[in-house]
Amino acid sequence: MNDILTVSGLNKSYGDFSLSDVTFSLPEGCITGFIGVNGAGKTTTLRTVLGLTGRLSGDIRFFGLDFDRHEREIKDRIGIVLDDGCFYDELTLMEMKSILSSAYTSWSEQDFKRYMDLFSLDPKQKIQTLSRGMRMKYALALALSHNAELLIMDEPTSGLDPLVRSQLLQILSEYMQNGGKAVFFSTHITSDLDKIADMLIMIDHGRIVFQEEKDALLDTYRIVKGDSRDLTAETRPLFLTVSETEFGFTGITKRISEVRDHIPDVIAGRPTIEDILLGNTGGAQ
Repeated sequence: MNDILTVSGLNKSYGDFSLSDVTFSLPEGCITGFIGVNGAGKTTTLRTVLGLTGRLSGDIRFFGLDFDRHEREIKDRIGIVLDDGCFYDELTLMEMKSILSSAYTSWSEQDFKRYMDLFSLDPKQKIQTLSRGMRMKYALALALSHNAELLIMDEPTSGLDPLVRSQLLQILSEYMQNGGKAVFFSTHITSDLDKIADMLIMIDHGRIVFQEEKDALLDTYRIVKGDSRDLTAETRPLFLTVSETEFGFTGITKRISEVRDHIPDVIAGRPTIEDILLGNTGGAQ
């Protein structure tokens, strides 16, 4: 399986935040979820990878091509959906499309009209009148209308109602069926990734915590419930995080065999992606 994007040793600093040796890859044929709490570095990483903000060091390659030397060719082959949209507010949707479409060699007017109809967007409407959710739908319509081989999306489902979110996930599934494609999907709505992600990358405080196949990752962790009296100096270190109430404790662990050795009657279940995220950030405490 070929990698559509590889990022090696990416470093960037501004203010009191920095990306530190960020390294990951996106395999072809995968929807990769990019997770982390607010401020972890998701948006900064995406904007840096796309050349929208500078970097101190690091190697970025799309389709095996060095980004610095082949930026125009690369951007012709990717679709981008960013949280801020990057549109001229005073223009209509059709006027903005006319400007952007000229930058792509494989623009499909037919696809654009289909997505505009699907998302109930009026081409005569001015961008400044769009809600956040409508802006995201418009950005997605543009990104899907030039035969992109890679979609990079920053919080694309944020601000969308459940019906449109479900519609978006279906569109992404259909997009992947064409083969040779990939999606890089930053989101804090981890339930969306439970449904469609193949791979997960987690970032925290500007550092990559893990890159794993989703199913393998979910098999590695367990969420455990038990009696708080069983939490001792010996058993507590077996958990990444523990929360306690008057009814008992809930913990997240990667060491379920050792937990069962010490606490045989615990109840263990498969976690969600959100459980794993919180477990690796201490958010469940």
